[in-house]
Amino acid sequence: MEIINCSDFSGYGKRFENRSFLNFSFGKASGARHTSRSVAAHSVSLNRSLRYFNFHSFLSEAEGRCVLAARKLRSFIKSHASVIPFIALAAFVPFIVSVLLSFSEGFARRVDLGISAADNYVFLDSAMTDFAFERIGYFDTDGNVFSENGLPVSAKASFKEPVVFSEYTVRPGDTISGISLKFGLSNISTLIAVNKIDNVRSVRSGTKIRIPSVDGLVHTVSSGESLGSISSRYGVSIEDILDVNDMASDVLKTGSQLYIPGARLDKNTLRRAMGETFICPLTVRWRLTSKFGYRKDPFSGVDSHHTGIDMACPTGTSIRPAMNGTVAAAGFHKIYGNYVIIRHFDGYQTLYAHMSKILVSKGDEVSVGTKIGLVGSTGYSTGPHLHFSVYKNGRLVDPATVLK
Repeated sequence: MEIINCSDFSGYGKRFENRSFLNFSFGKASGARHTSRSVAAHSVSLNRSLRYFNFHSFLSEAEGRCVLAARKLRSFIKSHASVIPFIALAAFVPFIVSVLLSFSEGFARRVDLGISAADNYVFLDSAMTDFAFERIGYFDTDGNVFSENGLPVSAKASFKEPVVFSEYTVRPGDTISGISLKFGLSNISTLIAVNKIDNVRSVRSGTKIRIPSVDGLVHTVSSGESLGSISSRYGVSIEDILDVNDMASDVLKTGSQLYIPGARLDKNTLRRAMGETFICPLTVRWRLTSKFGYRKDPFSGVDSHHTGIDMACPTGTSIRPAMNGTVAAAGFHKIYGNYVIIRHFDGYQTLYAHMSKILVSKGDEVSVGTKIGLVGSTGYSTGPHLHFSVYKNGRLVDPATVLK
């Protein structure tokens, strides 16, 4: 047996002493001498390669390089001592700016919408939720319900039987037209009017609603009204009103309720109830980059309330009013950049922010076809987009619940 080792090392190389790296056993065959010579040659080569690497020398050289680098660094700092503070300040500028901007959005003066003082605004804390009623359904702009094969559902021709109400619990995935179709109603305005639904998208799973046996509306009798005036108003015969309400007399009591068979909501009321009060302010393809409600601030990363929706599209894209109205304000704000506020009917106002250019002035009458500005990235913005907010009597409304 022959053992090859590295016992001749000194210093840090002594860690290799008395360690057998290769152990060979040779037989008595005639080829043993040749094998022995080969192994001996290999041992010399291995011995030389290990001898050239000295761990102690390696550490000493590394230490020398570190000392030299440290000296060069001290020399650089000494020769550039006057500019180093400015370099450090420049490195922290982006961080400082983002922090200041995040605070400025919270403490900046809110834009006065002309309805009430800014400190009286009550922001809605809940973010957009999934509602039970879907926007889609089988009905036309008048609310007439269609079956799944596309044919209109026929209304009951006779109103001789008294109206009967049943109760239904809304389930996930229900639609206003689907429920109407299920109970044989021909117009969605019946369920909306009977249940006094302001916005079908706010009706959630589990809500109980009343279902009348025939289409129609509920009318509350006002002082001085008669069956004749009510009949003329809705275009329904007095006989049908008497039959459906099972009335033996035509004497009316102020404050009492009558069911008016076959009556329906007007188009504007129906649109508002369906959550389609406003049209989209952009006519090109756009991308929703931020929803209404709480989100992480794009600059600071801190959770904050987003007062509208962000609609990303190219700079210079035309912006139009979501509804006819009057320009209540137009100008520049450090958060909203170039902005326009439009006052609409029924206490609604809309805000259009971050414009690259404003094309209208305060007091202008505008329609849905008027170009009021161009998309940009002014103010507190990360890129070209339109920030769109909706207010109802001074309070924020989720735009997704009122956009067509």
